[in-house]
Amino acid sequence: MKHIVVDGLRLEYRDYPATDETRPALLLLHEGLGCVAMWRHFPEKLAEATGCRVIVWSRAGYGGSDPYPESRTPRYMHREALEALPALIAALHIQRPLLVGHSDGASIALIFAGAFPEQTCGVMAMAPHEFVEEETLAGILQAKTAWTVTDWPQKLARYHHDAPRVFNDWNDTWLSPEFRDWNIEEYLPQIRCPVLALQGEDDEYATMRQIDVIAEKVLGTELLKLANCGHSPQRDQEVAVLAAVVGFVRCLNV
Repeated sequence: MKHIVVDGLRLEYRDYPATDETRPALLLLHEGLGCVAMWRHFPEKLAEATGCRVIVWSRAGYGGSDPYPESRTPRYMHREALEALPALIAALHIQRPLLVGHSDGASIALIFAGAFPEQTCGVMAMAPHEFVEEETLAGILQAKTAWTVTDWPQKLARYHHDAPRVFNDWNDTWLSPEFRDWNIEEYLPQIRCPVLALQGEDDEYATMRQIDVIAEKVLGTELLKLANCGHSPQRDQEVAVLAAVVGFVRCLNV
């Protein structure tokens, strides 16, 4: 595991080198309870399948990365997209990456692509959120119950230095009244790069409206709706997702 200091925080990351220098770097953005290690072997397989450089890191407070000193706010994904992600890209000297995001990470990627339309060559959004749905809140409420009655805290502690804070920041923020009006649809029409949006038909945290709205607001968006797939396409349908990334990379004009 490597580490890099960005805005005073020591962040963990892994960097898989390219075998084809003509292709863009892939920058992976994890979900709301994720980190570098929780991607498992997916980044390595992505690098092998695409020939691209693949970088995956743990956002502040996740995995072994330093936490923010202050409490989370309902705009935590905006902060990551508008402040933390640009600083990381600059620190790693990456030019116009392809952002591959999952769940919260996909939302962050979409905000970034809309706010900085010239700074990314593409977005692959897996199970993204653009607004709050009742289905999402129901799934997160079930997760809150599972946290108290299962061994989930012990399992998550294998991946994060402060697993209770990781879980509570995510769960409490999404279930707070202040978060009900959270919405990032305003960024979608500003996106100029190609977008591939994927979602499982059995997603326990969202309806297909989450990716349909991207296609409505971002010209040329490609949708991939996966059967027998929940909220983690890269886990539930890994072969299909890898094939989709390979095809998407080949079609990019970089």
